[in-house]
Amino acid sequence: MRIAVIGGGPGGLYFSALAKQLDPRHEIIVWERNAPDDTFGFGVVFSDETLGGIEHADTEIFHAMERDFARWDDIDVRYRGSTLTSGGHGFAAMSRKRLLHVLQQRCAALRVRMRHQIEAPGLDRLVAEHDLVIASDGANSVVRNRFADSFQPSLQTHACKYIWLGTERVFDAFKFDIRDTPYGVMQLHGYPYSRDASTFIVEMHEDTWYRGGFDQLAPNPLLPGVSDERSIEVVSGLFTEVLGNQRVFANNSKWLNFTTVHCESWRHGNVVLLGDAAHTAHFSIGSGTKLAMEDALALAACLHEHPDTGSALAEYERERRPVVASTQRAARASLEWFENIAQYTHQEPIQFAFNLLTRSRRVTYDNLRLRDSEFVADTDRWFATDQAEHWPDPAHAEPSPPMFQPFRLGELELPNRVVVSPMDMYSADDGMPTDFHLVHLGSKALGGAGLVMTEMVCVSETGRISPGCACLCTPDQEAQWRRIVDFVHQHSPARVGIQLGHSGRKGSTKLMWDGIDEPLPEDNWEVVGPSPLPYSPDNQTPRELTGSELAAIKDEFVASARAADRAGFDVLELHCAHGYLLSSFISPLSNQRIDGYGGSLRNRLRYPLEVFDAIREAWPDERPMTVRISATDWYDGGIDADDAVQIAGAFAEHGAAGIDVSTGQVVKAERPAYGRSYQTPFADRIRNEVGRKYGIAVIAVGAISSYDDLNSILLAGRADLCAVGRTHLFDPQWTLHAAADQDYSGPGVRWPKQFAAGSRKPRGGRAEEPKPRLRLIRDGEAGTAHQRWCPEAMPLE
Repeated sequence: MRIAVIGGGPGGLYFSALAKQLDPRHEIIVWERNAPDDTFGFGVVFSDETLGGIEHADTEIFHAMERDFARWDDIDVRYRGSTLTSGGHGFAAMSRKRLLHVLQQRCAALRVRMRHQIEAPGLDRLVAEHDLVIASDGANSVVRNRFADSFQPSLQTHACKYIWLGTERVFDAFKFDIRDTPYGVMQLHGYPYSRDASTFIVEMHEDTWYRGGFDQLAPNPLLPGVSDERSIEVVSGLFTEVLGNQRVFANNSKWLNFTTVHCESWRHGNVVLLGDAAHTAHFSIGSGTKLAMEDALALAACLHEHPDTGSALAEYERERRPVVASTQRAARASLEWFENIAQYTHQEPIQFAFNLLTRSRRVTYDNLRLRDSEFVADTDRWFATDQAEHWPDPAHAEPSPPMFQPFRLGELELPNRVVVSPMDMYSADDGMPTDFHLVHLGSKALGGAGLVMTEMVCVSETGRISPGCACLCTPDQEAQWRRIVDFVHQHSPARVGIQLGHSGRKGSTKLMWDGIDEPLPEDNWEVVGPSPLPYSPDNQTPRELTGSELAAIKDEFVASARAADRAGFDVLELHCAHGYLLSSFISPLSNQRIDGYGGSLRNRLRYPLEVFDAIREAWPDERPMTVRISATDWYDGGIDADDAVQIAGAFAEHGAAGIDVSTGQVVKAERPAYGRSYQTPFADRIRNEVGRKYGIAVIAVGAISSYDDLNSILLAGRADLCAVGRTHLFDPQWTLHAAADQDYSGPGVRWPKQFAAGSRKPRGGRAEEPKPRLRLIRDGEAGTAHQRWCPEAMPLE
């Protein structure tokens, strides 16, 4: 093949070396407009996983890189005068310029042609004269822009400013230095990359940057290659404790905003994108060069394995896209954590450090415990001690996995932090809960959860979502619910809550398994809403509710709440999410009224708050009320995270004991950013902005499917409780099994006496049989790796 590579960075060079190695007949030419020694930045850092791939693919490149690695294990978090260290992380870094030299030398040895300081010929000519054109020309890719109709790029510029610098101070570990200045929070991220230098980035929110006057320090824009020397002098002084008196140096260093690049396609005919041209991921997880080199390896392998270019490029994108998407999700979580870092500065240093280390969700409670068990044990002890002041039982002061610490929701005591999330079962008989509901909710209570929530129980027959939805509006229904509540109370320590709601414009639809949100083919009932706007083109257009009808529905909510009280429920949750009636009043996408219930967010909240107030007056004072909200509509013009803070604050001011933070399902055309724990960032913000202010609980929900994630969320202070849904459908005894898996037995979970004989995890087969001793001398127990970078002849920092 004749292959043209546009861009001589690590990704383009590594691909060229690997492809030429696999088939020396390839004619490969690399076009790079800069000189061989030119590069933006200073160091690059690699994970052990990526290094393993490099070693397997080309041992000569790996060994040449290895000779220049700075290696260490520790991360130091300096915050509020304390430095906390976590070990066992395993880093390898090197000079970016040295990496380019290694790759250039390997390409030259393999007879790859490299053209530096020469602009590549026109794209039309390259496409016509080559079998394959690889665009590895960076985040500002000219090739991507030329074929934008095919690649469909989207570029999102983020809210933090950063400047990338180098220093002669040789750090002995990865450094995070967090400074709460009069202008706002500023942070330094730094690591060593050679025997005699380190690199660091100073980052801050744009608002802090402006308040600090950095916009006044240099002409805008600076000429290419010119660094912002005045800003460099200021930030060097701000971080003098970590930088010492060592020289700070620049390399085209100026303030930038990070841009996330995403492309719907990476291919256009015989042109393919690689590295930052196709995708970017924030530097705080150290992923740019790593992703580009992994792309290069996959592309070279796919070209070698497939008989034609088209199928090879399709396989390359199919193979790499999920990996890149996962990395971009982690990078986005990390990026947003630093954008919102000010909301965590109230945390104690040890919790702050744990929060920082687990910010991307790549490092979790269990994963961190494997890396540094002492650090996690210290954090567990702090969490238990911090919570123990609220509990007279000394057993609660004992360290445990955070999910098994008790919690007080209003005045209600919960034995642990696990909530069975409300899940519609579509199994009621004309609104009547059945034995299915008894078994469903009873099994989850027996399974160890601290709080078990019903599905959305509708306040009227016409307020149902489907014919299979349960109600609480007749004495017979009340009696059936009382039977279920009594079972939970008699046979478990769990508390049981009811979620009340009205379907609004999303009513009169099929059972979920017959077609979720699809209208009934016959026997429809009229649906209502704030405005005559259907949920989707296929759904009924709701009738706009009048003032008297709103009052009547409010009375239905109150009547159901009183029935729930008589039935013995411990908690009442008002459903103001997912596009149902109260949610549809809050969202501007479904509420276009011109009276006092429409227009501003304050007006759109008026009716849901009126319903909440009426229920709160009828509901016993000692029993808590919570509210489920949609923190974003996942659609332009709808509710966003800023609105969600105001919504949560409004309900808190009216007496809510907790906010259950979900998202979406308000319009059919939504575009959610699904992923593991994808709704938790919204809960995190509400907890740290609203929960702390009003002293109320925040419940995280949404794709939280492992006890590891629960423990991570709780210990980092992102939520007070975690609602787990589908995982409980997979395993009704999930909480008990989580305790067994974590070797926990304590007051946070209680096995039913009927199940006590099964409280030990069953053996897994022959693999768990006793093993003979085969070593004459036993190995010592491995502790946490705390290797720090200490090159020869360099003093310890």
